[in-house]
Amino acid sequence: MHNDVFTNAISRLEHANQYAKLPHEVIDRLKRPRTTIEVTVPLRMDDGSLKLFHGYRVRHNDMRGPTKGGLRYHPQVDIAEVKALAFWMTCKCALLNLPFGGAKGGIQVNPKELSRLELERLSRNFIGEIADFIGPDLDIPAPDVYTNERIMGWMMDEYSKIKRFKTPAVITGKPISLGGSLGRNDATGRGAYYCIKELEKLNHWHPEKITVAIQGFGNAGQHAASLLHADGYKVVAISDSRGGIYNPQGFDIPSIIHIKNETKQVQAVYCSGSVCETVAADQVSNAELLELEVDILIPAALENQITADNAQQIKAKHIIEIANGPIAVEADPILLDKNIIVIPDILANAGGVTVSYYEWVQNRSGYYWPEDEVHSKLQQAMRREFYNVQHEVKEHNIDWRTAAYVLAIKRLGEAMQAHGTREYFMGG
Repeated sequence: MHNDVFTNAISRLEHANQYAKLPHEVIDRLKRPRTTIEVTVPLRMDDGSLKLFHGYRVRHNDMRGPTKGGLRYHPQVDIAEVKALAFWMTCKCALLNLPFGGAKGGIQVNPKELSRLELERLSRNFIGEIADFIGPDLDIPAPDVYTNERIMGWMMDEYSKIKRFKTPAVITGKPISLGGSLGRNDATGRGAYYCIKELEKLNHWHPEKITVAIQGFGNAGQHAASLLHADGYKVVAISDSRGGIYNPQGFDIPSIIHIKNETKQVQAVYCSGSVCETVAADQVSNAELLELEVDILIPAALENQITADNAQQIKAKHIIEIANGPIAVEADPILLDKNIIVIPDILANAGGVTVSYYEWVQNRSGYYWPEDEVHSKLQQAMRREFYNVQHEVKEHNIDWRTAAYVLAIKRLGEAMQAHGTREYFMGG
């Protein structure tokens, strides 16, 4: 990850402030993370050797409440990336009007190279290193790239051991049996799906005529695909880290999810019961998938997939960002010139943190909600903020990403100005 990823993230903040017109000191506060921690995580390997891993946690801003954000395990995790992701979380929480600030963390590791026992020891050791910096009223981690509910369960358990009492609210995205929330597992994909359903109303779409390509077929990509397929949308292309498949007639999504979760590969199949048959499809690379002629493109993999180099070749009419930062800053004006509507990550993938907030609320109250209540609350929240962002789009005649940042930083500005800025103290 280049060192400029945080600088790029901040440039969107400055661009949005041309419309939000907040005092400079508010913007200056948002340009710098509040706390940055770098730790060394020791791990005793199964063969008896000791390995050391870099771990990070960045708390970007806690003006609206305790900080909240995922932990990722990835070989490319570095401090610039984590700072950018923490900044995005601050904006995302403000955009969904949650009483949280943003944080992010991770370990520079390829989890696929670790045994399950090594993965557990690494996760527990990481919490041992950062336990003084997290807590239900301070900073609440969650799953992210290559981490999952089991890892969150280990982490919550380790924190509880250190503190000597059960603390489910310290971590969200946990297994249901350890205090997780119903509806959390599909929340990110479902939130994006709710955004698409609002676009459907605005554009009078007939789902069966709308083609969709999805880059990245992990948790969020699968759930978005599944919900869209069930509504009749034609999902014509899917890829994972190994490559992708394309068929203009569309795929049977439940069959592909079944095979992906069994074999860890995206394969073009149709299943009837437990019998799966291969169906016709073209092989496409991740790069080729982005340039397909489709109505909706959903980047659900990693950052910087659409850049100045390939933005001109993008043919989709709408892009729904499920991944964090899949479009580089330099690509924004190119897509804008092509009249491509981008529903930005801080709105489109905010379902995850919204239901994480619901999980935190349930943990603290000791009262757990049925799944349909979680879905209903999430749909209301996503719909409300979708139209609040649309209001900014119309009022300032700006694109959806800028509008989302305008709304987010206005809310952050209100919290900071409530403490007083220069204008207040100097009687301005």
